[in-house]
Amino acid sequence: MTQQTPKPQALSGQARTGTLPFSPQGWPYMIALLATTVIAYALSWTIPTIISALLFLFVVNFFRDFERDIPQGDGLVICPADGKVIRAEKTDTGLRVDIFMNVFDVHVNRAPMSGKITAITYIPGKFVNASFDSASVDNERNRFELETTDGLKIQFTQIAGLVARRIISYVKVGDEVQAGQRIGMIRFGSRVDCEIPEGFELNVKVGDKVSSASTILARKITS
Repeated sequence: MTQQTPKPQALSGQARTGTLPFSPQGWPYMIALLATTVIAYALSWTIPTIISALLFLFVVNFFRDFERDIPQGDGLVICPADGKVIRAEKTDTGLRVDIFMNVFDVHVNRAPMSGKITAITYIPGKFVNASFDSASVDNERNRFELETTDGLKIQFTQIAGLVARRIISYVKVGDEVQAGQRIGMIRFGSRVDCEIPEGFELNVKVGDKVSSASTILARKITS
């Protein structure tokens, strides 16, 4: 697949460091809303204070980014996103698992397996509801291809939604990543599709609530 040059404003970012459990992309919003809340309160503006405080709490919740207990073992495909499974099925080339994230889910995305990022393709598009099947082909998205040390290839795609309009990547082509490592995020509601090669069996079903870097999506079939 030909690698396209991503939009800098949409696809640049940095994974969190330090001990505070928040994505760095959230700090400008949190600081601005906290300042607005304090000023409105100091001026005795009751309604603006309440609105600003509620928005501040929403943003704090949205940008939370806690450490996760990553399952250990060979042949595991780790969930790349928090959310609800809206597709889990066999395909002609393997397995397909799609995860829808609402605005209350953690939106930091993780690598499903360890390996090297061999391609990142940014595809501009629409912003329809990410739960619709058409979102996989119509919406703005960022597609990753990853190759494991034993030659397996897996693809996963960040898809913008009705509200989410900024896709952020923390990695670049050529980077070595570990299973469960932060690879990016999508701001304010979205979806991640995961394409798993043949030789694996599903470990989730439609309707399951899953957690990034914690839930096992699929296991390699052993003879």
